[in-house]
Amino acid sequence: MFTVVLLTSPDTKGLEPALVESLRNAWGGGDAVWLSPDEAAEFNVQTAPANLWEVWETCQDMGVDLVMVPTEGRRKKMLLADMDSTMIQQECIDELADEAGVGERVKDITARAMNGELDFDGALKERVGLMAGLDAAVIDKVLAERITLMPGGAALLSTMKAHGAYAALVSGGFTAFTAKVAGTLGFDENRANSLLIAGGKLTGDVGMPILGKQAKVDALEQITARLGLTDEDVLAVGDGANDLGMLTRAGLGVALHAKPTVAAQCDARINHGDLTALLFVQGYSREDFAT
Repeated sequence: MFTVVLLTSPDTKGLEPALVESLRNAWGGGDAVWLSPDEAAEFNVQTAPANLWEVWETCQDMGVDLVMVPTEGRRKKMLLADMDSTMIQQECIDELADEAGVGERVKDITARAMNGELDFDGALKERVGLMAGLDAAVIDKVLAERITLMPGGAALLSTMKAHGAYAALVSGGFTAFTAKVAGTLGFDENRANSLLIAGGKLTGDVGMPILGKQAKVDALEQITARLGLTDEDVLAVGDGANDLGMLTRAGLGVALHAKPTVAAQCDARINHGDLTALLFVQGYSREDFAT
């Protein structure tokens, strides 16, 4: 059995009951359950509909995300999350580069790397190299003035953790940022790359080995083994090409506002909702959200 979840932006709350009922009837679904009025609803179906992706495209045009997941085991026991453009709204390296005066050049490299057009390791080294000599104090300035949390992240963490889930933040970014974000949101651990500093300035080098696509898969394997969990117990979320390994490996891999080439390889895609969409997909109602 599968569960079909329909959801929209929590700001607009434009999910029409008529759409939910139309799909439920067309697919022979069970009774609709509203997880949040005008925002999220679900119903069960016995088999996956043949026109799922055709309907998904139509829903996207209406500002609605459609996700279908196996009904059994929906609530996951572990959250494995990317940071940049996932748990926060920015790319940390781009914000640092702006302060160093090489913002546009670095943003172009970042976009191409996240779209899978460039080798991640090489792209990271090139971008960090462009910031050689930048005062290390700028890191705290960027954290304080430029970094904002992705909407819904606090509710996602607090609700999953209230139900016993473990949360790990794994980023191709930098530990100076993941430590702050993980501490603020309540992640149990965080992994990222290290910016090398000497004499109070960035050296232009990154600590080795580089945490890239494979390192995120390694984190999934290592943490689940340590906790006695399986891949099926994991909800992974990310937006870039370096996230694909963990997104396709996890029991539920969610492409959140992802690059098109990334989203195309994931069955669960959220383009209109915020991070609370990951709770709706697991069957939590808004009344279940922890604060």
